[in-house]
Amino acid sequence: MSQPVQPPNPPQQPYGGGQPTDGNPYAAQQPPATGNPFAGQQPPAPTGNPFAGQQPGQFGGGAPFAPAPAARNNLVVGLLVALGAAVVAAVLYGVIIGAIEREVGYAAIGVGFLIGFAASKVGGPLPALGIAAAALSLGAVFLGQLIGASMIASDAAGVGFSEVFVDHFGDLVTIWKEEFDFMSFVFFVLGPVGAFAGVKKAG
Repeated sequence: MSQPVQPPNPPQQPYGGGQPTDGNPYAAQQPPATGNPFAGQQPPAPTGNPFAGQQPGQFGGGAPFAPAPAARNNLVVGLLVALGAAVVAAVLYGVIIGAIEREVGYAAIGVGFLIGFAASKVGGPLPALGIAAAALSLGAVFLGQLIGASMIASDAAGVGFSEVFVDHFGDLVTIWKEEFDFMSFVFFVLGPVGAFAGVKKAG
């Protein structure tokens, strides 16, 4: 008596018994686990920029190049401004002297203050500008005294200002030297004092 024949075992699937899909025997296969969470991702397309994937501020935070601060300490410009301010202050000081026919201490201080303030405001807080402003204030006070004396002399003689100041400038300086006294020295000292005060105020 013959034994019934058992049907052969169905072929085992190599990767978990998935059924083929659309004739592709590998469609249901899962890629083996490798421990790399980025294994299935495609690398980005090359752009030619080696730093394309970096975030801003990755190497130190903030912009890679900070803008340079504006340079304020310009000695040459400060000196030019101080020279112009000295000329203006000398003329104003001379007009005041000629109008009231005497010198005023506050005016001498104002001469130096104007020079020092203008120089430091434009050129910056440079020690050289403070020294230059003090020196220019001495010249401005001297020039202002000559202008004031010329105005007084021109009124007394009934001649033009330019005739006294230009044509007789040497005589004017000689008279100034003869009349120089302690108060004239005080006014000269007040000029640099005002200059340093102006530099400090502007800084």
